[in-house]
Amino acid sequence: MLPYDTPLSHISTIKKPVLSKLERLGILTVADMFAHFPHRYEDYSTIYPISSLSIDDKRTILGTIVSIDVERTWKKKMLLTEAIIEDASGRLRLIWFNQRFVAQTLKVGAVIRVSGKVTRDSQGLLMASPAFEQASRDATHTGRLIPVYPETAGLTSKFFRWQLATLFQKLTDIPDPVPEEILTRLHLPSLKQALAYIHFPKNEKQTLLARKRFAFDEMFFVQLKSLQVKALFETAQSNPIPFDENVLQNFLATLPFTLTDAQRKASLEILKDMSKTRPMNRLLNGDVGSGKTIVAALAAFIAAEQGFQAVILAPTEVLAKQHWSSLSSLFAHTEHQLALLTGSYRILDGETVTRPTLIKAIGAGIPEIVVGTHALLQDDVAFHNLALIVVDEQHRFGVAQRAKLQDASFGSKDGIKNKVPHFLTMTATPIPRTLTLAFFGNLDLSILDELPKHRKPIITKIVTTSAGRKKVSAFVESEIAKGRQAFIIFPLVEESLALKEVKAAVAEHKHLAETVFPHLAIGLLHGKMKPKEKEAVMHDFKEKKYDILVATAVVEVGIDIPNASVIIIEEAERFGLAQLHQFRGRVGRAEHQSYCFLFPHEETSAVNERLKVLEKTTSGFQIAEADLALRGPGAFFGTRQSGMPDIAMENLTNIKLIQIAREEAKLILSEDPKLIQHPRLKQALTKFEERIHFE
Repeated sequence: MLPYDTPLSHISTIKKPVLSKLERLGILTVADMFAHFPHRYEDYSTIYPISSLSIDDKRTILGTIVSIDVERTWKKKMLLTEAIIEDASGRLRLIWFNQRFVAQTLKVGAVIRVSGKVTRDSQGLLMASPAFEQASRDATHTGRLIPVYPETAGLTSKFFRWQLATLFQKLTDIPDPVPEEILTRLHLPSLKQALAYIHFPKNEKQTLLARKRFAFDEMFFVQLKSLQVKALFETAQSNPIPFDENVLQNFLATLPFTLTDAQRKASLEILKDMSKTRPMNRLLNGDVGSGKTIVAALAAFIAAEQGFQAVILAPTEVLAKQHWSSLSSLFAHTEHQLALLTGSYRILDGETVTRPTLIKAIGAGIPEIVVGTHALLQDDVAFHNLALIVVDEQHRFGVAQRAKLQDASFGSKDGIKNKVPHFLTMTATPIPRTLTLAFFGNLDLSILDELPKHRKPIITKIVTTSAGRKKVSAFVESEIAKGRQAFIIFPLVEESLALKEVKAAVAEHKHLAETVFPHLAIGLLHGKMKPKEKEAVMHDFKEKKYDILVATAVVEVGIDIPNASVIIIEEAERFGLAQLHQFRGRVGRAEHQSYCFLFPHEETSAVNERLKVLEKTTSGFQIAEADLALRGPGAFFGTRQSGMPDIAMENLTNIKLIQIAREEAKLILSEDPKLIQHPRLKQALTKFEERIHFE
């Protein structure tokens, strides 16, 4: 018999080349194999008489092989196996291409089940490359609801179906992490039952019940972790950072703009949190262009005024450098020193220094405000008296980096014993209420849903004709004649096609420079450029050395070019609405009227309907709700990025499920906060944390 955590390398039927393919999918154990769920099912559960078949039917038939023939065709390049199957109602041809084993397996007189799609050629109806198995065997590939698995790395659905059926028979016990009383209360199947229902369902009802169970598991673990982190912050001690209203007003008076009401409200919420002995754990959720940086700057300023250090972390060098540049300008009238530490930059008080010099200065508390990337999370960096951590676009840090952020909050390298820094997370992706509840239940929430007063709403148009494109090109030229600038964005492609993407961007840049805008200066920015190269291009664009910047979507979107007034987004349907809204926010950052033109590659009513949301509203929160309804939560946290399986992602809009999971998590933690009495649950939660990390 087989334990559930058996490594696949111990399974004799799985050979070494296949093991390496499974490893690439993160499938290392029997448990991992069973966690690789089907993404859909083909219903082959009903057996039909051959005489009832029509073209394009997907059917299962049961009959006897009356003939089988193998021949080479097309100058012996292809092996063709043709069989005739017969039942009481008639006969049907079956054809397989280059599948030598078929003739070795099938014999005349064999009674088999066959499942596949009915097609037609000059000789009549047939099934090409159908699945088949002996009628005497249990249904695995035919005659049932057939699970279809994500087929990546050269692993077929047939492979998964066969292996899972074999392994399931040998399993000794499947330890269930969710306590039995919870499953009983919620009418959910045990883990073993749910696995049987999802991989070997007898009907659709079983698949739905299994999906409900696995969705509950994921939400339950998210809520358990969320509540544990919340409890950790509530029981931890921080240094209270009081703020003096007069000092704050004097600082605000030096700014070249007035805060919006939303910025004032969010700043006050954050500063009140920081004045408490319990560490702040807050999410600042802002719309594009709503001014998160100044809110973070005020928090950092107050920390520095009280003699503490503040750190601001960004996911990329480009964004870190931009934050450092903005803050240097904002703090020019103060005595506070700033530092920038990334893989490429080591700047202290405006001067470039060596890494050891900068790290020594940080350890001595000389720069009160430190801006950087994950380079700040390396082991040799220790602070003097760190009291505030601000993380921009936290979801864009890797899982290991996010775990390190959590450790940094509770670690000893902040220079203050037994105290935890205040923690502020920022995101420019407006997050719908359901996702806030699901993923950020441990965080207090501040929302920036108001744009600065001088900003004009960006006019957005969908352009679908070549005549329309020509008009837009002429319009771009007229805007540039007024002294403005423009962006042209190309869609992100899979990483494996990154080089093709670069070639496409280079080719498009050449086409635009030589054919469409030959008399204009056009810059190019793509994801394969080094940070210094990217920065040089953006610096030149900001300095108006380029009229147009052609950029791929892998490039940092947080760049601030107030003079840009037009953005064109090619193949717009390939982006989510939230992402398109982010791109649109690259323009309209000053007093000029700005424009966004969406060029869909495919024109369908569904595409147009979706893109029209952007024509109708400039509210990021309304767009986020529409994106969630149309595309699901993957639009905000891609499944791979979040570490959550598709089943859980699909259920993130199910508020009732999230609330039930939260109540169950509260109940169990109230009785057993450290899960000592629930070792299986504790172990499962630890594994869950390795895969997914939301703070």
